[in-house]
Amino acid sequence: MRARLRPWRRTHLGSEVDRATYRALHTASLAAPALREGLTTSSAERSLRHLRTLLGTPAAALTDTASILAWDGRGQHHREQVDDLIGRAVETGETTVSSLDDCDDAGCPCRHALISPLFVDDVVVGALAACAPYQSGGLVRAADEVATWVSGQLELAQLDVSRTRLIEAEVRALRAQISPHFIYNSLSAIASFVRTDPDRARMLLLEFADFTRYSFRRHGEYTTLAEELRSIERYLLLEQARFGDRLEVTLRVAPEVLPVVVPFLCIQPLVENAVRHGLQGQESGRLTIVARDLDQDCVIEVEDDGVGEDPERVRRALAGDADLDSVGLGNVDARLRNAFSDDYGLVVETAPGAGTKVTVRVPKFAPGVHA
Repeated sequence: MRARLRPWRRTHLGSEVDRATYRALHTASLAAPALREGLTTSSAERSLRHLRTLLGTPAAALTDTASILAWDGRGQHHREQVDDLIGRAVETGETTVSSLDDCDDAGCPCRHALISPLFVDDVVVGALAACAPYQSGGLVRAADEVATWVSGQLELAQLDVSRTRLIEAEVRALRAQISPHFIYNSLSAIASFVRTDPDRARMLLLEFADFTRYSFRRHGEYTTLAEELRSIERYLLLEQARFGDRLEVTLRVAPEVLPVVVPFLCIQPLVENAVRHGLQGQESGRLTIVARDLDQDCVIEVEDDGVGEDPERVRRALAGDADLDSVGLGNVDARLRNAFSDDYGLVVETAPGAGTKVTVRVPKFAPGVHA
């Protein structure tokens, strides 16, 4: 007996409630990017149309604690009146409902104003105002819910600002840790060639200028691996001018990983540590830098054959102990994890007398990470 197949018919995706939920979430997602920039005139103007759609009111406004930043919809002639009502909501931290009197426009739908305060860290930073022809408990609840959501986006914006400031402070800390002895010794090495080999002195001086320009640049949380390695090559040229044959350097870099984006100054401190520890108490030292392609990731290894380190000290350095000599390890580890998740921190292999190998693994592509 042959089974009969029922013809496929197109059906609606979900119930009306499901579709309404989707529309609300989609509308909220349209407002979110602007609000994640903080509460400004620009962000208010770009997000308010979508917020008014969520509220379903003929007019809406976003304010700071003093005045209206943006108005969307009808009833512009009530703007000054709503402006005067902000203070009460800001002062009490509670939603207020007020009648909008003195309106000569018989067709104006704005007869009542609901003003819900916006909070960041429990501090009122502004308000969401909704103007409607009537007042109802449902509209009050809707205004409160939308205001709560807006407050959440503003708190995320504040976290983004704090995160950016923290990262900038961390990079400044790394810059401050660039040894004054390195700068002095580099300039001394350059000076030693001025008479004996002026062409080399000129070349080294240009490399020194480019190295410091990169290390102290003022913009960009991220850079490409190619840029980071170029700065490292300049650093090593300067150190080899100082140490001569005592410092042996090997670089093996797969060309396909050069465009990979990495946090600014995330490899250079590891190389500086390797040079310092690789030559500490030794006649000579060998430094190897490898960057290779590994499926979806890029793996960078910095290895020296120096005196090695106590693994417990390394664990403390990775935990952020600023008193230890492993300059930048904790800083680099934290920034890698912050940028790419905890799957991408530093891996350090070391023991006294056995040298040190530091492995950095970064994704070749990561959402939101751009040089």
